[in-house]
Amino acid sequence: MENKRSYTFASLLLAAGFIIGALIISGTWRYVSRSNATITVTGSVSKDIKSDYAIWRGSFSSESSTLQDAYQKLKESNEKVTSYLLSKGFQKEKLIMSAINTTTLYVNNAQGYPTNQISGYRLSQDVSTESNEVEKIDRLSRESTELINEGIEINSLPPEYLYTKLSDLKVELIGLASKDAKERAEQIAKSTDNSIGEVRSSKMGVIQINAKNSTEISDYGMNNTSSIDKTITVVVNMSFSIK
Repeated sequence: MENKRSYTFASLLLAAGFIIGALIISGTWRYVSRSNATITVTGSVSKDIKSDYAIWRGSFSSESSTLQDAYQKLKESNEKVTSYLLSKGFQKEKLIMSAINTTTLYVNNAQGYPTNQISGYRLSQDVSTESNEVEKIDRLSRESTELINEGIEINSLPPEYLYTKLSDLKVELIGLASKDAKERAEQIAKSTDNSIGEVRSSKMGVIQINAKNSTEISDYGMNNTSSIDKTITVVVNMSFSIK
């Protein structure tokens, strides 16, 4: 009888041990499963910026039956273009003239195809200038055709508008986008009676720099240089653990 009671007691202890062990294992598994769960969100931030530097490019040319005469005309055009830019307030050291490009012109036959007979020469030269006075560059791009009245074949290209403080701004916006991602993750976790833990991963997306009010995007990012007023958008993808 004594042995039977001892056996029964030992069986109860063993059964209790199995139950406690199962509860511990179950709790541990739930903890591990929970700690492996993550929330992945995308944070973004946009900011309007104004270009603070601009580059203007143009070209002018001359044409004549002789190379010497074409060169003399181009030289005169060069001097007039330089004087015009200086009169508009641009610094001489900021004026860049390219090497002269020479094109040989040929007489066309009755069918419109060029022959081996030379009819003349066309010389052209590129000119550019840049300034942090963006509005002045903008006016130049529209007014430079005034040189046509002086007999100069001038071609004005659209200016290139830049923002020189972009590196510092990126750092600021990445921080704000990361903050936005964290707030989104917290809202999602709170809606399921949870909270977020440590950051598991963080990856910056492409940067979009568009003309203001433009919705154009690209998988490779945008870098608009044709507009003075722009909007920069930074995106950050982040994953958080769930507590």
